[in-house]
Amino acid sequence: MCRLAEWLYEAGIGEARAALVEDGAIVEVRIERDDEGPLVGAIVSARLVESGKVMLDVPGQPLAAIAALPSPISLGTRLIVEITRMALRERGRDKPARVRLATEGSSPVAGPDLRARIAATEFPVVDLRPTDPDRLEEAGWSEVIDHVRAGYWPFAGGALWVDTTPAMTLIDIDGEGDALALAKAGAAAAAHVIRCCDVGGSIGIDFPSLRTRAERLAVDALIDEILPQPFERTATNGFGLLQIIRRRERPSLIEQVRFDAVATDAALLLRQAERAAGTGVLRLTVRPAVADHIAAHPAWTHMLQTRTGRPVELIADAAIKGSGHAQ
Repeated sequence: MCRLAEWLYEAGIGEARAALVEDGAIVEVRIERDDEGPLVGAIVSARLVESGKVMLDVPGQPLAAIAALPSPISLGTRLIVEITRMALRERGRDKPARVRLATEGSSPVAGPDLRARIAATEFPVVDLRPTDPDRLEEAGWSEVIDHVRAGYWPFAGGALWVDTTPAMTLIDIDGEGDALALAKAGAAAAAHVIRCCDVGGSIGIDFPSLRTRAERLAVDALIDEILPQPFERTATNGFGLLQIIRRRERPSLIEQVRFDAVATDAALLLRQAERAAGTGVLRLTVRPAVADHIAAHPAWTHMLQTRTGRPVELIADAAIKGSGHAQ
């Protein structure tokens, strides 16, 4: 029997996470970390510090880009702005948040968080607790994170290699056999990855070379059928390249996991620790960079102690790989 799609939501320590699950499989993954900055839709006060840039009145006072300011506005002017795109982490550089002038009379307010955003969709939300069966893991949470880390997504008859650059996210379809069959299977797999990881901005899909225009049109039609709107795309050209443009308001799962490995491992370790069996001291053994990251957020350790009822000890071990272990 077909099971209706539903969101599984977990208010983790340092990270909220959600997965849209349909027929027991994950179709979308979203994570939201404590220190990613103000959310889309937030109204914050700011100060104009240079042409096209404001300093936000939030922890860390990050810079944000602003456009279409009425002139003249002198440097140092106080403004009320709305976040239209969160700050983004990219390979080799970070992009500041984007803002616009808020509607006159607006007061500072936080933007809708992950729980509120998924609740606004058509699908029901199930709130998970650490003492519940691990339905996220049962649906394939770790497998998705592993695929994102490796940039490798196998499918029947082939595999995708996925990499995100400052210019675009590139998806290469690799495999053998009939080119059209491989292209169609790869198109379905690519659409799944784009949706699952909430990939926005410019996306390039490199298909195997197809012999005829009719075959290329068939692949284009398949993308239109599977990938949810809104998006824009080119036609697949004679070299097998199709470009997709999607709205980009937040970091994709690929950017969050691959470009901030320390935060990723910290969140995975804290999730494991919440579910660790036993009594007495809960020891978190992890590589030094992750230990430093957790130690810099003492509220996380306090929350872990409160949720588990166990004192927590953080142990840095340079020999540990990955997210470490909790016991």
